[in-house]
Amino acid sequence: MTGFRHDLAQLLKARFPVLYVESYEEHRVLAELAAVASDAAMVRTPRPVWTWSATTGLLQPDGIAQQYTTEPDNALEAVLRIQQPGLFVFRDLHNSLGGDVPVLPTVVRRLRDIAAAFKAGAAPRTLVIVAPVLRIPPDLEKDVTIVDFPLPTEGEIRGVLEAMIAGNAAGGRIRIELDPIGREKFAKAAAGLTLSEAENAFARAMVNDGVLDLRDLGVVHEEKRQAVRKSGVLEYVDADVRLEQVGGLENLKRWLAKRDNSWLAAAAEYGLPAPKGVLITGVPGCGKSLTAKAVAAAWGLPLLRLDIGRVFSGLIGSSEQNMRAALRTAEANAPCVLWVDEIEKGFSSSGSLDGGTTNRVFGTFLTWMQEKTGAVFVIATANDIERLPPELLRKGRFDEIFFVDLPSRAERASIWGVHLRRRLERPAVQGQLLLDEGLLRELCTLSTGYSGAEIEQAVVAALFDAFSERRPLRRDDLLRSVGGMVPLSVTQAEKLDAVRQWARTRAVAATAAEDWDTGEDPPTAPMPMIGVTPLSQPGRTIEV
Repeated sequence: MTGFRHDLAQLLKARFPVLYVESYEEHRVLAELAAVASDAAMVRTPRPVWTWSATTGLLQPDGIAQQYTTEPDNALEAVLRIQQPGLFVFRDLHNSLGGDVPVLPTVVRRLRDIAAAFKAGAAPRTLVIVAPVLRIPPDLEKDVTIVDFPLPTEGEIRGVLEAMIAGNAAGGRIRIELDPIGREKFAKAAAGLTLSEAENAFARAMVNDGVLDLRDLGVVHEEKRQAVRKSGVLEYVDADVRLEQVGGLENLKRWLAKRDNSWLAAAAEYGLPAPKGVLITGVPGCGKSLTAKAVAAAWGLPLLRLDIGRVFSGLIGSSEQNMRAALRTAEANAPCVLWVDEIEKGFSSSGSLDGGTTNRVFGTFLTWMQEKTGAVFVIATANDIERLPPELLRKGRFDEIFFVDLPSRAERASIWGVHLRRRLERPAVQGQLLLDEGLLRELCTLSTGYSGAEIEQAVVAALFDAFSERRPLRRDDLLRSVGGMVPLSVTQAEKLDAVRQWARTRAVAATAAEDWDTGEDPPTAPMPMIGVTPLSQPGRTIEV
């Protein structure tokens, strides 16, 4: 809190008359205000702290309530009569300054009178409004100064965690199975919560099963879900996909694996900055969105989805405000993964007919991507990357751009195996079909040119055929469902070729070169591989 205390001390010494602190943590704000106001080294003239709320009225520094001061205008009138040095903290005053209720003109007038009197008076006096929302009527904009009050630091949250561990582990009530890195992960997972919310999350994690270990990080993430949902623009997504459930894309997986734990203190001591993010483009249905979920799950970080459609609204200026609020929420919840799905639909270069709103929102996002220092890893996915403005693609916005093509033979085998095993493990389906190398080989040959999503739908269609006749799933069901499907590589062949040509020299291949069989060449030639010298290979022929 060094920054807040320093700023507050300067404002008090400069005799700013009215300050506004936006925070839900009233008790924490009051403690900081009292610490600064009583420190002669910081403010020269110590100031006794008066407090007001709608239930207690105006309380003197010794806790005695003044009569007839529960109404805000009466309390402000009483403050105006006090000529001694003081710091007057009002906690419920925002309810009279607009929002869902009309602004009380008498309250606004009293505040303007106080601002003028405190400036001209001999005794140092300051009124501080503490509120969970920012409400400043136009009449008060030039008289009120906003003071930023940060959320708890990692150190403060870590202190709460250590105190709870010491208090509960000593009595044998819980068992602690966290090393120093695990405790650091818990403290970082609670970033963006108030101290009270963090304490509740830690307490729930402890009583969950009597053991506090890394498996309880999900309990902390559940507490953060509540705060994210209230933002209205961001969505907290359940990341219940394991990285091994994403078939293929080994080059992309290796790149992501090297950046795991890059938000920890050890990485900062090594001199590494927090990674900015990655843009994944390519053929629809080939695992781009699935990768975003799997990365968040593998890293043990919350996955926040930014819905560009929710950002734009009918009120002038509110779209920009929505974007800024969403980015603030993401940074407050760092470290986290911010997923922007189909980013080209929200930031298409064709958005010039809306009065410039799209350009302004896009500019806000670009500036944040360039300047952000928090551990917010952005995963953006795009199907039609040519619609994206070029300034989004330049170096510095994303750490890397990956291209995901149709799966290779090895990747198709992995995808078929993932979807079939997951369904054959169910009691109602178990034992109905023998999944062996011969079947996988046959399915891979028949599904050349199919995307991962199309392979999944082929499995689902085969299961529907078997279920409709109330019989076990058979090999013929799978072969028939594959043969009866027309893949996107046929219906959109020209468009896919254009996307591949774009990615040929502008993106990194998500599939490693060694994952392509000798008789099955990569679709484009050549495409750069991380740590692999590009090979000159002919184009790939799609078999139907």
